Amino acid sequence: MSDPSNKSPESHEGSTRIVAGQSGRSKRPLGKKIGIAAVLLALVGGGAAVAATVNSSGGAPAAAGETAPSGNPAAELKLGYFGNVTHAPALVGVSQGYIADELGDTKLTTQVFNAGPAAIEALNAGAIDATYIGPNPAINSFVKSGGESINIIAGAAAGGAQLVVKPEINSAADLKGKTLASPQLGGTQDVALRAWLTAQGYKTNVDGSGDVAINPTENAQTLKLFQDGKLDGAWLPEPWASRLVLTAGAKVLVDEKDLWDGSLSGKPGEFPTTILIVNQKFAADHPDTVKALLKGHVKSVEWLNKAADGEKATVINAALKEAAGAELKADVIDRSLKNIVFTVDPLAGTYQKLLEDGVTAGTTKQADINGIFDLRALNSVSGEKTPAAGLGKE
Repeated sequence: MSDPSNKSPESHEGSTRIVAGQSGRSKRPLGKKIGIAAVLLALVGGGAAVAATVNSSGGAPAAAGETAPSGNPAAELKLGYFGNVTHAPALVGVSQGYIADELGDTKLTTQVFNAGPAAIEALNAGAIDATYIGPNPAINSFVKSGGESINIIAGAAAGGAQLVVKPEINSAADLKGKTLASPQLGGTQDVALRAWLTAQGYKTNVDGSGDVAINPTENAQTLKLFQDGKLDGAWLPEPWASRLVLTAGAKVLVDEKDLWDGSLSGKPGEFPTTILIVNQKFAADHPDTVKALLKGHVKSVEWLNKAADGEKATVINAALKEAAGAELKADVIDRSLKNIVFTVDPLAGTYQKLLEDGVTAGTTKQADINGIFDLRALNSVSGEKTPAAGLGKE
């Protein structure tokens, strides 16, 4: 395996990098904050619209100008991911060329998002074909489309999410009347926060009202608002939890790994934070392209699990600068990486609970999620048997 530290992010002519809401290679922000009302409409009231989009076209449209028959490699793969350490398999796979190399003549185009609901919106609109994302937006899309929008094709990262708060907050009892943040309404950390607060006896509403106010906020803004004293805490993925702890004086009230005892997955302390999903129509039309994407993904995860800590931090930091516009301090990236397990296993046994948490949070509805996984290509590429826990093909 080649040494990624010797490669440049610009070394692959077949890869084009863009950011949601921008074109070209200009400096990219993490994305625009989406208003609560607009997101709520998409999450709760927009199911029919999403389903109609998927059903009327059979999925996201093929790349412009593409005339290849079903089964041929795609002319282009449009891939989404976030500028978070929990998305390191994407950061490494894109910046070091693992994915582009495996795609061959298929052009790789990427978009960077702040949170899952925005990425799902782009996927349903055909702006991307596949994306790294948290599990709850993927579940929500699958449910609202009647099982016809996406498939989960691999895991990417487990762990790496915490509720961090002001130092004077010592227990759940201290949270009444406080204001907390999450990356986006309906995102995986947002659902985890709402479900946990419900378990503590609090009522929360998607409009921000309730015993504890939840303000879905772009991660970079959350840091600034916390530093300014306008937020009491936030449930965040890495590196943002570490940034609030190490640079803004927050403390950990809940480490989400402590909420997962392994009874659902067989892996205590592990819960899915980042997975890889694909549009079903794209996967049906271009199975070879999906398999190539997975080959690059598997190589990236393998490298992350073998690289020395210093090398890993250096490569991820360079990729973060390219994706999100800034590097992290050494202590932040080191703490972040200690909280994350990189794995191609999506931990399928946890998804019924994740669905229930979304129902509790008010961001999805109860439904049958059988069929959400298609792990056949992953198992073919990896040579291992990653289970779908009865929720799809393996």
